[in-house]
Amino acid sequence: MQRSKTTDRDDSAGGSSGDGQLASLVAALCGANGHLDRLSRGCPGRQPLPSRDVVIDVVEALRAVLFPGYFGTSELTVDNTAFHLGSALDRIHRSLREQIRRGLCFACEDLGADALVGCDARAESATWEFLNRLPELQRILATDVQAAYEGDPAATSPDEAIFCYPGILAITNHRLAHALHTLGVPLIPRIIAEHAHSITGIDIHPGATIGESFFIDHGTGVVIGETCTIGQRVRLYQGVTLGAKSFPLDKDGKPIKGIKRHPNVEDDVIIYSEATILGPVVIGRGSVIGGNVWLVRNVPPGSRVTQGQAREHRFESGAGI
Repeated sequence: MQRSKTTDRDDSAGGSSGDGQLASLVAALCGANGHLDRLSRGCPGRQPLPSRDVVIDVVEALRAVLFPGYFGTSELTVDNTAFHLGSALDRIHRSLREQIRRGLCFACEDLGADALVGCDARAESATWEFLNRLPELQRILATDVQAAYEGDPAATSPDEAIFCYPGILAITNHRLAHALHTLGVPLIPRIIAEHAHSITGIDIHPGATIGESFFIDHGTGVVIGETCTIGQRVRLYQGVTLGAKSFPLDKDGKPIKGIKRHPNVEDDVIIYSEATILGPVVIGRGSVIGGNVWLVRNVPPGSRVTQGQAREHRFESGAGI
């Protein structure tokens, strides 16, 4: 019993010392917040940032709306589908509007007292503009699913592509993120894109413009840059990079934003695994780019670009080496 009391007394003393250290640590971290410039930005009242968890929940709800019966509630019938979609869209509208409002408020700087009202109105408008695009996004995604089914001999059905293929998940997130990006919504598109990136290994910037019937086979390691444009019926394999070769710097040595620096891939192009295409080059319609090719130049329509053939030489006793 005496031993127990001693232990309690020691814990109490240690706790008092620890409380002081904890308070000092908290104060230091609060002071360090200034390095991130977090609390000095945003609308009056220091509005909170968007919630990554809520945004991801909205994306999953949108996936269930775009592919009803595949994700979310599976017990759908002709009679209850309209009710289910209406209920889901109502929840999505309220959650997404709030996250867009937070993103808009945080992105604005040096605004007056009316900033919050402005953010509310812009968020409501952007949310409805985005939601009204969902039918067209659903139509385009159907072409992506069909491209995956037709482009992969291992696919047993379009349903398998919807359920299982990382390329379909990545392009779904991208089409949602791109729609928000074109509406001028900050932060939210990148959260959506990076969520897909973390799951699939496919990194597509929300600014990239991608045509219909797009298929990424396998997918791991694919990178598609912000100013990339991709035509219709394009197929990519794992490890493909559509990136920037170089970019000019401003007088302070920082990259200049908003300039074209990624490839244009025209219709009906196939790019095989580990190919790297850099800079604002044009890959002409109907071209095939072989695996492990490194390209920094334009390619005419109908081209076939492959690596130089490997040559085999036989050396004896070190001769010729």
